[in-house]
Amino acid sequence: MPHIALVTARAARAIDPDLPPLVEALQHAGASVSTPCWDDSAVDWSRFDLAVLRSTWDYVERIDEFRAWARRCAAQTRLFNPPALLEWNTDKHYLQHLYRAGVAVVPTCYVEPGADPGRSLRQFLAGGPDSLSVGRNCDFDDFVVKPTIGAGSRDAARYRRSDADPALAHLSRLVAAEGRSAMLQPYLTSVETSGETALIYYDGVPSHAFRKGPLLRLDAGLVEGLFAPEEISAREAADDERLLAAAAHAAIPFERPLYARLDMIRDRWGAPVILELEMTEPSMFFAYAPGSADRFAALLITRSAG
Repeated sequence: MPHIALVTARAARAIDPDLPPLVEALQHAGASVSTPCWDDSAVDWSRFDLAVLRSTWDYVERIDEFRAWARRCAAQTRLFNPPALLEWNTDKHYLQHLYRAGVAVVPTCYVEPGADPGRSLRQFLAGGPDSLSVGRNCDFDDFVVKPTIGAGSRDAARYRRSDADPALAHLSRLVAAEGRSAMLQPYLTSVETSGETALIYYDGVPSHAFRKGPLLRLDAGLVEGLFAPEEISAREAADDERLLAAAAHAAIPFERPLYARLDMIRDRWGAPVILELEMTEPSMFFAYAPGSADRFAALLITRSAG
């Protein structure tokens, strides 16, 4: 009987909708299951055959501590996904890698520590610097400011072009915080009607998809709590979305991840682009895909055997 840890956080354990069905599926398949918190110093990680991140949603403000914990945990048991992949994936600079690999991504301008936030914002609104195809996508009304290290839409906000002053204040605060980087992206209005398509991969194979509704509202303020409330429904990924997801997954510069969620949105021309590639603690919304929790449980039990 394998002993599997589904790693969570204190504030997330009771609100993660994926934990109960996955625990049930694993137990039904013959595994012993625990749901420890990643930062609980009393946990002996070596007693688990496998540890898999599920809802460690409070790591953002403690990223260095979280990455150090992942390395310690991986030295004691098999951790999925592994630390090197987690470190790459928890910083959205990974979009640069995908873009250079020829994968279509949301147009993005990075604002690095030490840069002039005002100058960066003015250049972005004018269509440059063309870091990730902003130039050809400069005809937009609204835009998004967010940190490169973030989850659950926390510290992300949508602004009108006329909201330059509050947007600049937000941007300046982000890049001033302990040398972190920020991102500027056009707000792709297709999300208002089509939403996002999230496609889940298990061990390199597509499993299921779902639709995520729009999250960032004008004048709504920043997200409070661990994540923004999400509007989820079942969806089948379109053929062009599957092709894009396959290209993005193939471009991951690490050994094939045990699990991945690829979030896609359509650009102003109707083509899908990668919004995020989630391989740290993505919600999988098993409830919208019958059998998906059982498939994931079977994969975890297989991996726990070595």
